[in-house]
Amino acid sequence: MTKPSLPDLLHAAVSAVGGTERPGQVTMAEAVAEAIDDNSHLLVQAGTGTGKSLGYLVPALAQGERVVVATATLALQRQLVERDLPRTVDALHPQLRRRPQFAMLKGRSNYLCLHRLHEGVPQDEEDGLFDPFEAAAPSSKLGQDLLRLRDWSDETETGDRDDLTPGVSDKAWSQVSVSSRECLGASKCAYGAECFAEAARERAKLADVVVTNHALLAIDAIEGAPVLPQHEVLIVDEAHELVSRVTGVATGELTPGQVNRAVRRSAKLVDEKVADQLQTAAEGFERVMELALPGRLEKIPEDLAYALMALRDAARAVITALGSTRDRSVQDEDAVRKQAMASVETVHGVAERITQGSEYDVVWYERHDRFGASLRVAPLSVSGLLREKLFTERSVVLASATLKLGGDFNGVGASLGLAPEGTTGDDLPVWKGIDVGSPFDYPKQGILYVAKHLSRPARDGERGDMLDELAELMEAAGGRTLGLFSSMRAAQQAAEDLRSRIPELPILLQGEDTLGELIKNFAADPKTCLFGTLSLWQGVDVPGASCQLVVMDKIPFPRPDDPLMSARQKAVEEAGGNGFMAVAATHAALLMAQGAGRLVRATGDRGVVAVLDPRLATARYGSYLKSSLPDFWYTTDRNQVRKSLAAIDAASKAASD
Repeated sequence: MTKPSLPDLLHAAVSAVGGTERPGQVTMAEAVAEAIDDNSHLLVQAGTGTGKSLGYLVPALAQGERVVVATATLALQRQLVERDLPRTVDALHPQLRRRPQFAMLKGRSNYLCLHRLHEGVPQDEEDGLFDPFEAAAPSSKLGQDLLRLRDWSDETETGDRDDLTPGVSDKAWSQVSVSSRECLGASKCAYGAECFAEAARERAKLADVVVTNHALLAIDAIEGAPVLPQHEVLIVDEAHELVSRVTGVATGELTPGQVNRAVRRSAKLVDEKVADQLQTAAEGFERVMELALPGRLEKIPEDLAYALMALRDAARAVITALGSTRDRSVQDEDAVRKQAMASVETVHGVAERITQGSEYDVVWYERHDRFGASLRVAPLSVSGLLREKLFTERSVVLASATLKLGGDFNGVGASLGLAPEGTTGDDLPVWKGIDVGSPFDYPKQGILYVAKHLSRPARDGERGDMLDELAELMEAAGGRTLGLFSSMRAAQQAAEDLRSRIPELPILLQGEDTLGELIKNFAADPKTCLFGTLSLWQGVDVPGASCQLVVMDKIPFPRPDDPLMSARQKAVEEAGGNGFMAVAATHAALLMAQGAGRLVRATGDRGVVAVLDPRLATARYGSYLKSSLPDFWYTTDRNQVRKSLAAIDAASKAASD
């Protein structure tokens, strides 16, 4: 029987999802198939509208290998499992003569825990269990959420939090879920046979395609305890997010509150002397943290070192005691013990990691007005980890609309542990990068405007001229503005100023409602504007007339006092490289490329990306940043851009009449 051709399979899949076949999609599918055949690695930049999910799903399904697809956002996971995969599998079945199975797998805390639901939550302050269903007043929001969760548990087939509509608060969900460390294990749990998380794992073991998230992929790679089934092909979509997600998973944190919680949870399960030792160590740590000033700790201060060693040793003693004693007077003692063990092991692990010290770790203090001080430790780089754990045993495809920064893939490649493209060596992964373009005509659909006449932004300084410029642009556009700000404070100041200055244009502000509601309201009314920070740079997909002006208040370099970024920059410089370009400029280029990508989401979209930071036009690194953005028509002429915005606004109004 002749093997079906890739173009025929792709055509069938695209027709099934109601899409349009794009040349870039065909090029991508052929490159993915080649990488899987050669057992090599591929970085592929596929612009918005290319249809990249089918560009990797079709060749992966055609090869018949087991595939893991890891994405950064819930929206894409749902699209793959609920829309793209079912339709693609149906469309390919006549030609493949098989029907590949697929499943979604998430971390354990995303699934309802039946033990927690029926037996209650181990309570820190008292013996036995706390029943949130009795303690929370039925009329309270928490009480209503918990009752709804109990009803939902009888209906749901997945127990997946994201299948619950409408959702519930984090506080309510925490009453009915457990982390992997708190889980009793299916063999020891009375509800193991019905466990939703275990069922999801079993489905994943049997599936040809497993859809998961970057965080679970990172846990699978870092912690050495496999949570994903064996697979021959790994596809990382939204791959520009991978390094930050892996860094997040590899970051440890200690706070006085967290340590005190470990003390409370373990106190009644261990010998009084052992419990007192941990209590004393916790008090010593708390005293040190009261004086902590934000910033990197290049050398661990003596008082902190002593406090951490005391914590480490006391936590180790508690762990030993928890493993060897049993107290039948404690109701549901296994669940209480498991929760206590999870808390104490976390304290021990972070304290030991910082005490041991490593040239590859960065340690710093943070201080929050609301939460107080915390001690954090993160890897200086995750590139070596990714090279060793991700690229050695499988073919890896990394896809995103933004991987090519400054004209090539080497910057992103280096952050993933890949040597410059074309470099050869026995222990170096073989890879190539391709840019399959975009179906959009960026020079005709969009303008990149840089406000060259404005003053350079000063850190935390007032920018009256920037706000004047923003107000004029918004008025010319008739609203329709997505404001991307480098800090929440800047977004709040701009919203406050412009709400009083141009009251006829409603301004929504991130934090004043859920992100989903804000985006829905922004899309519903063309006059409405939306201001916010990091998640808006990447999380807004509003095609059409509601988003015709995307404004960046300044180039989003990391803060100079960001301990991890500044440490990474310094390490590059000490190795003889350009730390600013490798770290700060790459970070800014990635965010700006993502931010600019909010403008053109469909073939009929028109608009302006306005950067209110003259450095993009005047600084030496400006050309690197510009070359990372879509190829919009470029201008610094403020009068020209106002006329263009007014014309786009008039055309949109005429089209809607």
